[in-house]
This record gives sequence, structure tokens and C-alpha cells, in this order.
Amino acid sequence: MSARSNILNKLRAGLAGTTPRPDEFDEGLVTRPWQYAPEDRITRLRSLMEAVQTEVHQLPAAQWPEKVLALLQERGLNNLLYAPGTAHGQVLVNYWQQAGAKPELLAYDRPVDDWKEELFWRVQASVTSTVGGIAATGSLALWPDRHEPRLMSLLPPLHIALLNASEIEDNLYTMMQKQNWSAGMPTNLLLVSGPSKTADIEQVLAYGAHGPKELVVLILEDR
Repeated sequence: MSARSNILNKLRAGLAGTTPRPDEFDEGLVTRPWQYAPEDRITRLRSLMEAVQTEVHQLPAAQWPEKVLALLQERGLNNLLYAPGTAHGQVLVNYWQQAGAKPELLAYDRPVDDWKEELFWRVQASVTSTVGGIAATGSLALWPDRHEPRLMSLLPPLHIALLNASEIEDNLYTMMQKQNWSAGMPTNLLLVSGPSKTADIEQVLAYGAHGPKELVVLILEDR
């Protein structure tokens, strides 16, 4: 019998003769103080994210590839990491071809060990999806998977995140309930509120110390 099985068996044995406590969870404790009018969610999320040096743009959903190209050109960047196995990845490729865009598209289509040096030192920017935004805290929720590994948002100096306006929720609990997170969680789920930052014992805040130096959020108006 494995060590894991031994531990689990001891835990189960310790429950013998006990009865579960009633569920006294009050949903209002985690939702009521953090509820906003639908028209205020974007404003609140923007203000909180911009307060920590996040760049936020609102635009029609169809225009995001054009905006991504403009962001790269403004910064003089030469490449962009994307997920070829996603719908937005294919949209990006099609736009790049039609526009004759010059920044190189780098596909995340292989294990990290196969191109670690290039991924860590050559990639200048990345674009990823999100599963929503949280107005209460000014945060994005990212759901990494095999198509969009978490390194896509953690490594490149510039991270561009796509956020559907209709997927901005009041608070984390509401998002979890609406999207039925209890049915299956990923290995990693990221809540992102701004570019990388850290502070030393003198309380001096520094950005870009151990992750993206810039975070740009494109809020896509999908209606």
C-alpha cells in the first residue's frame, strides 16, 4: 500500500462515528458588499487596474487584432507569442496575413523544454485570452490549459490580455458560480491585477521585477 493510501485511510478512519456539520455558508457575506450596476463594472475595473499601471483600452471586438499590431508598433517590438490552437489565435494569424504585418508570430506549439532559451530570452510580447474580469478587485481571471500555458502570461515583458466586456462580473464568487468552476478546476488559475511588482523592506514598489513589465488589457465590446 502506498504512503498516499495510508494517509487517506487514516483520515477516513478518523471520521468514523462523526456527522457532517450543517452548511451555514452565507453567500451574501462574499457578494453583498461587492455588487455594482452593470454599467459601472467596466469603470470600476478600469480605475483599479490603471491605478497599478495597467494600460486598458475599450474597443469593438472585431478590432482587437489591429490594436495588438498597433501596440507592438508603438513599442518597436518584433515578435508576438500566441496560441495557435485557439479561436483567437487563428483570428490573429488571418489578420496578420491580410495586413502584411511585420512582427513575427511565435506559436506556442511545443513543450517548454524544446525552446526554453528562446521562450525566456527572445519573446517580447504575448497575447492571451481571459475567462473574465472581477470589478470588485480590478482583476483578470486566466484559465491556462495545454493551448495557452501559464508561461504565456508570466514570461514575456509585455502581456496583452483579451477581456470580453460581457464577462466582467461583480466579484469572484459570482464568476465561480456563473462559470460552474466546481465542475472542474485547472491545475493553475491566475488572478492578475497588473504588471509584475514587488516591494523591498523600505516599501519601495518596483514594477517588472519578476514577470511582465507591462500589462495591456483590451476590453472587447461584444454587443
